[in-house]
Amino acid sequence: MKAVAVIPKTVNSVHLVEMDKPKVSDVPNGRGVLVEVLRVGACGTDREINNGEYGVAPAGFDFLVLGHENLGRVAEIGENVKELKVGDYVVASVRRPGKSFYDEIGEQDFTTDDQYFERGISQLHGYMAEFYAESADYLVKIPEKIVEIAVLLEPLSIIEKGLKQASDIQERLKIWRPKTAAVLGTGSVGLLTVMALRMRGYEVHGFGRDKHDGYLNAELCEAIGATYDSTAEITVPDSVKKYGEYDLIFECTGYSPIVFDAMQSLNQNGVLILSSVTGGDRKVDAVPADKINQQFVLGNKVMFGTVNANREHFEMGVKDLALCEAMYSGWLARMLTHKVEGLENFEKAFEILNNASSYKAIKAYFEVSKI
Repeated sequence: MKAVAVIPKTVNSVHLVEMDKPKVSDVPNGRGVLVEVLRVGACGTDREINNGEYGVAPAGFDFLVLGHENLGRVAEIGENVKELKVGDYVVASVRRPGKSFYDEIGEQDFTTDDQYFERGISQLHGYMAEFYAESADYLVKIPEKIVEIAVLLEPLSIIEKGLKQASDIQERLKIWRPKTAAVLGTGSVGLLTVMALRMRGYEVHGFGRDKHDGYLNAELCEAIGATYDSTAEITVPDSVKKYGEYDLIFECTGYSPIVFDAMQSLNQNGVLILSSVTGGDRKVDAVPADKINQQFVLGNKVMFGTVNANREHFEMGVKDLALCEAMYSGWLARMLTHKVEGLENFEKAFEILNNASSYKAIKAYFEVSKI
């Protein structure tokens, strides 16, 4: 079968490989599921791995099959798989258990292992292939009504985790009734965050770098009942004069200095969620550290990071996708801006990833096989 792979830590090594088709029997205890891949999202993580920034090949291989955002159809099941049947649509989670305590209790998204296992990222092949075999334990069934947009579920799951953790943390207050939220960054992750917050009834304000006029992402924010502002025209702290301080801020920009602006824009008892994995050695001068520290201490404010997700968060995402389709039919499909037909056209997908602004791309994805 065909697959798209890289040689980890080698710049621009993405290429097509031929592999043996996996088998249900590759998974122990009769829990195997053979999945035909239908769609695979291409994202910044794939670009960064192809840039040689990180990535680890599985044991016994000198290459790593990319892809963690996925949608597939069950082709075959093992004898002990009862919750799925041939023909079901599924999305697979990404991280697999390692050796830490958290891994052992099914919370591998909180692993403390230095070397972790993630499909398409670290030590496990990903989903940019024609088929994969996986345990039913890591597959989430997708209703037919949302199959067309289900490739968005994996990135959404990380947002769902962040919002769930915010709610869990705020149980310390006994009663927390947030009303307003700011979303910093309106790329694909930012738009999914806007959606998830709107599904929870928040007043949502999205912020991006681009000017409003002619910007599809801004149009999508407003189409779902949020506002959009360009940070080239108004800073996040200055936006407080317009909208008031925010009960929740979700950062997904990839630009670390904006975090300090966000910290100064948070309401008392507010929560700031960080989702960007920033590289490099960027430093910030003139940060009002004393002021920020005082505001956080006296205002009982919280800041934390969210990365990866477990089954619970994928299942939460299914519900939000379904609710959004019911309330704003077709909105999610507008995010799927660039379809690349066939894995053999991987060069086109990476051209789009590397030049997303010029392509005006929100989400690029492979159509590996027809739904």
